[in-house]
This record gives sequence, C-alpha cells and structure tokens, in this order.
Amino acid sequence: MKIKALPPSERPVEKTLIKGAEALSNSELLAILLGSGTREKSAISLAEDVISRSGDGITCLAESSVQELMSINGIGRSKAARIIAAVEIGKRISTTPRTRRIGVESSADIAGMFIEDMRYEKREIFKALLLNPRGEIISIETVSIGELTSTLVHPREVFSQAVRRSAAGIVFVHNHPSGNPEPSEEDIRTTERLIACGKLLGIVVIDHIVIGDGQYCSMKSMGLMEEIGS
Repeated sequence: MKIKALPPSERPVEKTLIKGAEALSNSELLAILLGSGTREKSAISLAEDVISRSGDGITCLAESSVQELMSINGIGRSKAARIIAAVEIGKRISTTPRTRRIGVESSADIAGMFIEDMRYEKREIFKALLLNPRGEIISIETVSIGELTSTLVHPREVFSQAVRRSAAGIVFVHNHPSGNPEPSEEDIRTTERLIACGKLLGIVVIDHIVIGDGQYCSMKSMGLMEEIGS
C-alpha cells in the first residue's frame, strides 16, 4: 500500500506532527528519512527491508556503510547518505555535553554516555573527559584511534587540552571491539603511565572506563586505580 493511500493520521509525517515522533515505529521513522519508496514499494516497506536485512533490527544502522545500504534494492546514494547522516547526528547528540555542564557522579554515568556509540566501533577509540573542580564536564576529547598502546596514547596528546582548559580531573574512556570490556595488561600499563603524568601536572586521573558490547568495566570500581596509584 502506498503511503498516500493511508489515512492522513497514519502517514508518518502527519503522524509525527499530530502525535509526536515517539508514536512512530522504527520503520515509520526511517521512512521519513527515506522520503520515498520505489514503484513497487512504499517508503515504509523499503524501510522495513533496510531494518530487517541483518536480523539485528534498527541497531544494524549503526554499523552500516553507504555501500552496504546501496546494495539494498531501492536505496541509492541520496537515501544511503541520509541514513548515515542521521545515525551520525544521533551519535554526536548522545556524546556531546549540553550547554549546561553535566556533572559526573559515577562510572555508570560516564559509561552511559558512550556505551551505545562505542560498542559498535571496529577500532579502539581513546577519549578523555576533562572535568572542572566541581566534577562537571568541560569537554570530551578524542585522543587516539587505533589499537591502544602506550606509544599511541602519548601523555602529551592526552594532557595538552586538559592543561589549556585548566582541568582539575580527567576520566579516560576507550572501547574493546572484541566486546569484552576486561582491562588488558596494556590498558593497565597505559593507565599507570598517565596517572604518573597527571600527578606531575596536578591533574587527577579519576577513572579509566573500558566499553565492551553493551557492558563496561571501571578500573576505579575494580580497585585497579588504587593499586596503580600507590
């Protein structure tokens, strides 16, 4: 059935305006992004094809490339680009602090900011959260992309922005593409080196959080920070 054949209140755009986007199904939300279907399929049917192609539901979009999307009949360059752009907007919104600075009270708060974004990354990404004396986030910096090593994550890159922004504390976050968030020996050695550098600069390394597939490990909660810092 073509979307125009539906009652106005059941068409995705009109339904959004009347009931709000939260009332839409995943297929209807994606149909709005697609804008149109094909001669054989409505935008909703085409959206269902996109979502069901891998069996993972809507989460498949987080890992999709333009080429993979374009392999679906009815998805051209423009539609694929719109989907990729929408996914990227969602990622950036989820990891960007609001104008009113966000206070950090626990490792769970921090992990919650990154777990949905970083769990899908195929490369290790190392980030630093810079905090003011009140424990509020000043900024989030991407320090490195690639396999975590003490040479790749150099203290100069890690602490340069922290010094410029007069950060009082810093929290490190990185992911394990394997899905297992257990800190490796290299993670621990790198953290040890960064804690020592932080002490020299007067910047407290508060925690190092490792993100896996839907789960995380906090070195502080595991007691590793005390062992390293002693």
